[in-house]
Amino acid sequence: MKPHCTDFHPAVMDLKSDMEKGKLSRRQFLRLATLLGTSALAAGQLAGLTWPARAFAGTKPRRGGVLKVAQQIQKIDHPARFSWLMPANSMRQVFEYMTFTDENNITHPYLCESWQASEDLKTWTFTVRKGIRFNNGDPLTADDCIFTIGQWLDKDVKSSLLGLVGDYLAPTGIEKLDDYRFRLHLKRPEIAVPEHFYQYTAQVLNHRTFQGDMKKAPHGTGPFLLDTYREGEICILKARKDYWQKGTDGKPLPYIDQIRFIDMGGELAPQIAALKSGEIDLIDASDNPGPQIMKAVAKDPHIRVLPVATATVRVLRMRVDQKPWDDNRIRMALKLCQNREKILALAYQGEGLPGQDFHVYPKHPEYCPKPVPAYQPEKARKLLAEAGYPNGIDVKLAVGSEWSDVVRYAEVLKQDAAPAGIRIRIQTMPTSQYWEKWTEVDLGITPWTHRPLGTMVPNLAYIADDTGKPVPWNETRWVDEEFSRLLKTASGTLDVEKRRKLFCRLEQIQMDRGPIGISYWMNTWMCPNKRLKNVVAHPNLNLLLTDAWLAS
Repeated sequence: MKPHCTDFHPAVMDLKSDMEKGKLSRRQFLRLATLLGTSALAAGQLAGLTWPARAFAGTKPRRGGVLKVAQQIQKIDHPARFSWLMPANSMRQVFEYMTFTDENNITHPYLCESWQASEDLKTWTFTVRKGIRFNNGDPLTADDCIFTIGQWLDKDVKSSLLGLVGDYLAPTGIEKLDDYRFRLHLKRPEIAVPEHFYQYTAQVLNHRTFQGDMKKAPHGTGPFLLDTYREGEICILKARKDYWQKGTDGKPLPYIDQIRFIDMGGELAPQIAALKSGEIDLIDASDNPGPQIMKAVAKDPHIRVLPVATATVRVLRMRVDQKPWDDNRIRMALKLCQNREKILALAYQGEGLPGQDFHVYPKHPEYCPKPVPAYQPEKARKLLAEAGYPNGIDVKLAVGSEWSDVVRYAEVLKQDAAPAGIRIRIQTMPTSQYWEKWTEVDLGITPWTHRPLGTMVPNLAYIADDTGKPVPWNETRWVDEEFSRLLKTASGTLDVEKRRKLFCRLEQIQMDRGPIGISYWMNTWMCPNKRLKNVVAHPNLNLLLTDAWLAS
């Protein structure tokens, strides 16, 4: 049965018209229509697409087995404070999300079975799926979702989501309608609310038992139970018997009996050796997604290489509240010393796209094409002289030592900045140490993971909160009045052409006076042992193991 146009948000048919006129692609239409509450099936019908059924290549999923994954076991307490994907990847098997954004950047219902947005995008009504229970037996209700969102907005929790969601939602803007419905009253229009609910920090908590440390009361709705968590050593998860989703055999998922996340340190070589020998089945590469693993196992008959396009990136970031980076001429001088083709070739083996010093990926729907800046050391030297450094300047660049491409990026930059008079001293440290101080160093290179829309990272990293203070993940402290104003407008603009025009200006502002350099965007891969079945490579390298299974 075909959907009726009256079933949709009023803007959906306008988006369909734009798609038919060639203003946006089918994929971009699907992304926006599903964000507005249209089911993926109905949106696909409107786009003239059919969704292929997921198949197991003629084999039935097998139950049982122990999956072994190499992963650094980090200190954890509150999921809203995660600043690294790895703990989210282990804990997402225990704690779930209200929505789900798939490998094609399409957002689907999950713990919330549906949502509706008002015409002006300022009122959003969510319906919680009935019949789901936490692993301690408590039922999932709207109170749990409201409590979880309240944690994001609690300034004492210090979650990055305070910057993203708190920009448009106040604690007083959450209304409980009944046990399974809640409504959000936004301060301004926002398109991407359901997508924000799938941020890796947005795991849903049991409001009855959570008291700040997920290890003490690991009561999630996910398919696994937390059995053991020893920081720096191991995390063991065991299958629960009453999970709400069922497998193809009609029994509750998961298929796998146990997952063991094993900390093998940050060096890749021993992890690759363990993968090739069969000692482990998978490396959680979410923090180190470079081509090193892919190229080492590409010809191994026991390992699959699954590529994925992604907006994962390394960001050369300068704190504008500290000298000399408070002077835009100095910031621009360093950015001009990026020999981008050379950096991409030497740091990342050419496996990516060149960047342009603004945090919008060329494949984001809002992307406005801009030229790639040239390497210009003479112009950089002139800017330094104008800024009062005619004899050059000494700076210290902080990098995590286990990110080999970041270290190489720093080395190439050091070499190419020297002719401009910028003398770089590279300060390497364990990546765990970098993460402890990543928002505090004055000059560093920070990994940023994929986000599906161009508005998301700017709202996380380059604006202030409602008191004028930089949001928690604003590591550069850069707040620009024109940029912030245009970004708010873009976040509530559905028309893709109008949105792209706004991004032309947003991108140019970051190029002209922004606090970051971006030399390259990264291709990524997932490389599982072939015995691990039914897994896909997600742009964030999220580990989605609910219905994965192990061949004998």
